[in-house]
Amino acid sequence: MDTDLKIIGFIKSEFKKREDTPKQGDEGGVEAVLHIKEEFSEAMDGLKPGMEILLLSWLHEGDRNYLRVHPRGNKATPMRGVFSTRSPDRPNPIGLHPVTIKSVNGLEIRVYPLEAIDGTPLLDIKNA
Repeated sequence: MDTDLKIIGFIKSEFKKREDTPKQGDEGGVEAVLHIKEEFSEAMDGLKPGMEILLLSWLHEGDRNYLRVHPRGNKATPMRGVFSTRSPDRPNPIGLHPVTIKSVNGLEIRVYPLEAIDGTPLLDIKNA
């Protein structure tokens, strides 16, 4: 059984630091560009502007040691298990981002609204 993850590309975003990003894309996400690796170009067939897609990313700045967090980082909220939150700090920091395709140009896909930081590895793209 092959369990290795393949990075299919990287996210180019104006967000440079984790603390500057909104909690969700619809809370202040920006237009960003997905740079897809050449070896995955055929997998882009069928992607079109206006299409709603789900991005799965590797939240590379997430802390994998957390099992419980204060939801949305609000210390006034009681701690909960990370599986009941959208925290980036979790055993497997996989991000889920619903976005709309603005344009497709070669190996670049422009999407909106995205809250990921610049350089975030992209794991997969799925039709919403």
